[in-house]
Amino acid sequence: MSACPAFLCALAATLAGPALAATEPPVPIPIPREAALAAPPFDALVAPGEGGTPVMDRTLVLQNISNYFNSIRTMQGQFIQIGPNDERSEGTFYLSRPGKVRFRYQPPVRVEVVADGKSLSVEDKTAGTQDLYPLSKTPLKALLANHIDLTSSEIVGDIREDGDLISVQLAEPTFGDGRLTLIFDKATYELRQWVVTDARGLNTSVALFNVTTGQPIDPRIFRIYITGNAGRP
Repeated sequence: MSACPAFLCALAATLAGPALAATEPPVPIPIPREAALAAPPFDALVAPGEGGTPVMDRTLVLQNISNYFNSIRTMQGQFIQIGPNDERSEGTFYLSRPGKVRFRYQPPVRVEVVADGKSLSVEDKTAGTQDLYPLSKTPLKALLANHIDLTSSEIVGDIREDGDLISVQLAEPTFGDGRLTLIFDKATYELRQWVVTDARGLNTSVALFNVTTGQPIDPRIFRIYITGNAGRP
């Protein structure tokens, strides 16, 4: 695969399977709520290590998060991404459940990430490459599902609260040696951030801000255009 932003590299590492013998990664420490609501730049989005304390009423909290997240069909806004080596990029995103998302990175990053409901396309316009993945085999599967039931022990591993935020670590077998942690606002249950932890325990964080929900999104935004260099890793 060609060079890519940190989030995509972490995604690719998850798809590729075990590169190194991995230990169970800890739940990442979420960013403070006030930072999640602010515009970039952030000083730090995530730090390795165990953060917060276990949630006491696990089932109730997970049911509330599931109910809120299932009520959201469309979402759009801005994101800022920080990789394991502090590499930073930002852009806009559009999400329509089930199955559709587009990430548009700001220059100098020339990458388009699009999911159309079945496939995920990662197009690197600088390298002239395009990689296609089955959406069902990527960590984005959880974010884009038509219905999420986080109360299932087969889906959620650990859940912790830290100040105004709740971290929910997903543990579905389809994620291979990678892990996806979703971070929600404790009061509103809004999605604030997610963290991809690869097989080596390295974190790539994506935080959301200026988010609006429930607005119509042009379906053409999620159309994948296959180039001559498209491949399926």
